[in-house]
Amino acid sequence: MNKNRKLLSGPYLVWSIAFIIIPLAMIFYYGFTDETGAFTFANIAQMGTMENLKALGLALLLSLVSTIVCLILAYPLAMILSNLNVNQTSFVVLIFILPMWMNFLLRTLAWQNLLEKNGVINGILNFLHLPELQIINTPYAIVLGMVYNFLPFMVLPLYNVLIKIDKDIINAARDLGATEKQTFLKVIFPLSLPGVISGITMVFVPALTTFVISDLLGGSKILLIGNVIEQKFKQGSNWNVGSGLSLVMMIFILLSMAVTTKYDKDGNGGAF
Repeated sequence: MNKNRKLLSGPYLVWSIAFIIIPLAMIFYYGFTDETGAFTFANIAQMGTMENLKALGLALLLSLVSTIVCLILAYPLAMILSNLNVNQTSFVVLIFILPMWMNFLLRTLAWQNLLEKNGVINGILNFLHLPELQIINTPYAIVLGMVYNFLPFMVLPLYNVLIKIDKDIINAARDLGATEKQTFLKVIFPLSLPGVISGITMVFVPALTTFVISDLLGGSKILLIGNVIEQKFKQGSNWNVGSGLSLVMMIFILLSMAVTTKYDKDGNGGAF
């Protein structure tokens, strides 16, 4: 039995080595070496330049705003879905999963066509003799793209936790005289905290490192740290600095994983 399990794990091990361990090893190698192959911390120190700090600060701000907006939109929605007693394969839940089946780039391009100056939304506004929407190539468009693309990653963990809360606990709180507000603050929200933390992590990390959304909806005029790293690899062919900046970004990922592990020890906040 153990031998068969080892054989079954073979393809996964090959996949992990080829597409996880080797790429990470390359990033660490280039991040801690210069063009001659000599060991250096200069690549990581590049994060301290004014341009990179500005890009990192803007990325943190927009990611934080997007995460807060996603949480505000997703929590009531997840509560409504959990109160409907729909199962995980129902059509209502499928509606929120369905956009994730579409290519990420195509979804973002669709919003670019909707928001651009001569796009669909402004065409409708012009037809109705209303002021045009000047949102493309602004931080607002980037936040909109982040919220649209990452909202399902907030809804699913919250929904997954809320449906597991025993209704008897909620009913007991109400029977003991708790108001709806008190029931939510003292019972529902604390029990759903693993889903909240998991959702925040699943939205904040990809929003912080994204570069496609800011490229398409920001018109390449708004540089986030993800765009800076992309340019180092693709335009400047400077793998050393790009890898060094990537290693700094890994710190945020590790911190997010640590927070998730602390508040979601049983894995109850994960999306199904």
